[in-house]
Amino acid sequence: MSIETDTREVKAMTSLKDIAQVCGVSVATVSKALNNHSDVSEARREQIKSKARELGYFPNQAARALKTRSTMDIGVLFADAHNSGLTHPYFSQVLEGLKIRTEERGYDLTFIGIKSKRNKMTFLEHCVYRNVDGVVVACVDFNQPEVLELARSRLPVVTIDHVMDDCATISSNNVEGMTRLTQHVLSKGHRKVAYIHGRPSSTTSERMVGFFRAMEEKGIDPPEVYIREIPYLDDEAAYDTTLELLALEDRPTCIMYPDDYCCIGGINAIRDMGLSVPEDVSVTGYDGVPIARVVSPKITTYQQNMLEIGQTAADKVIELIERPRTAIKNNTVIGGTLFEGGSVGTIK
Repeated sequence: MSIETDTREVKAMTSLKDIAQVCGVSVATVSKALNNHSDVSEARREQIKSKARELGYFPNQAARALKTRSTMDIGVLFADAHNSGLTHPYFSQVLEGLKIRTEERGYDLTFIGIKSKRNKMTFLEHCVYRNVDGVVVACVDFNQPEVLELARSRLPVVTIDHVMDDCATISSNNVEGMTRLTQHVLSKGHRKVAYIHGRPSSTTSERMVGFFRAMEEKGIDPPEVYIREIPYLDDEAAYDTTLELLALEDRPTCIMYPDDYCCIGGINAIRDMGLSVPEDVSVTGYDGVPIARVVSPKITTYQQNMLEIGQTAADKVIELIERPRTAIKNNTVIGGTLFEGGSVGTIK
């Protein structure tokens, strides 16, 4: 065994007692210093922390968990119909915000498995097995029995874009976003406006309220044939539905899509019919993912503040973990920004 290897092994086994002996203080003083207790002077704390780093001390997470009843670990339950995982155009940025803030607060993230649940555990059993302190739930079937079981457990649970009883929720302002986007379309003179919305969910319901609210303000009652439903992020379904709308005798002058990817599918259909955007047909997306600003013309969309949603979700679940008696399980709504691209033309 080399001297270097031996040194690494000694450092890995460094204990609070070793640090106390080197610094000439008690084990209790070392523990307090490493945990930033105020009854240890700043100079002494820095001396002890410096010596701990020098000796290669790392806290034993298992021992910490036994003492504090906290693992500093937050579970993330995430799944979508397309199994896009961390490449999801919307939730990937939400998860990035969640990761950034949890790391800033000293917590780790553990993904609660969907496909490969150990020994076919339920979500709650998996959380207990991983010993997480709390859970953030996003983009799942919230009516699934396992999800309901988790939400009703004693674990602190924060949901994203879906309100559940006895859970804190972080959501985008879907009503305001869709209202503003529709108002923008109407301000360009459009009155024949079709809306292809996503599959039923609380998010879809809120956006439909925003759409019809803006239309009612202008005294417009869109025909039922203008209102269609497709899965989110399904550009092929958007393509086919767009062809159906354009085949109508009284076709719409503007088509609003449930997300930016579906909008791109719609643009492809419009162009395949020999038409132009926005000269012949105007379109809008939703979410404001980066690709919306790359295509030509840039997509007019409502840009959700996805990083802030993730960071706020992290703050809320940590608040529920650290202050269980005073934290409020409320619904926090995050605003967004209307991005005026070039995909909506003016009706003269």
